[in-house]
Amino acid sequence: MIAKALKAAILLTLLPVAAFAAGDEWSAVGKALGKTGTEMPGGVYRVGLPRSDLRVTLDGVAIKTSLALGGWLAFRSHGQASMVMGDLVLTADEINPVMKKLAEGGIEITALHNHLLRTEPATYYMHVLGNGDPVKLATALHEGLALSHTPFAVPPAGTPAPLDLDTAMIDRTLGAKGNAVGGVYQVTIKRAETNEDDNMEVPVAMGSGEAINFQPTGGGKAAITGDFVLTAKEVNPVLRALRENGIEVTALHNHMLEDKPHLFFMHFWANDTAQKLATGLRQALDQVNLARS
Repeated sequence: MIAKALKAAILLTLLPVAAFAAGDEWSAVGKALGKTGTEMPGGVYRVGLPRSDLRVTLDGVAIKTSLALGGWLAFRSHGQASMVMGDLVLTADEINPVMKKLAEGGIEITALHNHLLRTEPATYYMHVLGNGDPVKLATALHEGLALSHTPFAVPPAGTPAPLDLDTAMIDRTLGAKGNAVGGVYQVTIKRAETNEDDNMEVPVAMGSGEAINFQPTGGGKAAITGDFVLTAKEVNPVLRALRENGIEVTALHNHMLEDKPHLFFMHFWANDTAQKLATGLRQALDQVNLARS
């Protein structure tokens, strides 16, 4: 821990101020990575890396990319340094080549795991962390991702079809407004605490919020997945609330290594009536220290 703090302090003193000029920085990062992103609240530059090339099914449901295959990288400047965090969606044969290249480029691997069970083909999620010059970080990440089949081209925009979901009911039940993305209704809810990793703040756009996704499956039903972001004391109350409402807990693990407070990520799955699932998710959310609007 002391060695990591010393490393971050050295970076802060050595990196030139000019390297972190606002607009120029993100333009250069997008160019080095091979894909541009979007500036988000909290000073985050987030680049989506959806695995739109994969055709994944689970319990007979064809998983939309926005439901569970949306990889991403998020950059944030902190003084004269930058941090990047991300979640890369990979197939089994891509894991070792990508991991080797990222490690050689100075990118840390903070977690590797499943999010769901029984997917065909199986997908895995590699969480990454880097500190330093943002363009160098983007270059290293591009070189690692080049050893996977992650698409970098932006697909042509189409006219989104209306969602076969009562989204007003979902918003009302969960107590938060969601957004339709790629045929999926996504809801993100902020925790009350300020979260940090490696002594840098981790805003919601870098993965510190409760994430709940609904994909319509017909007849008023929906498939749900996402992750609850939890402190240790919240883990089992949330687990019990989900299971008591017929929602399967599919993974429990860390995404970060030196976060404060230390957080656990609980992934889940169910395919049932949207009203029933929203009610069960609300009961789980009631066990979490959420930000109050």
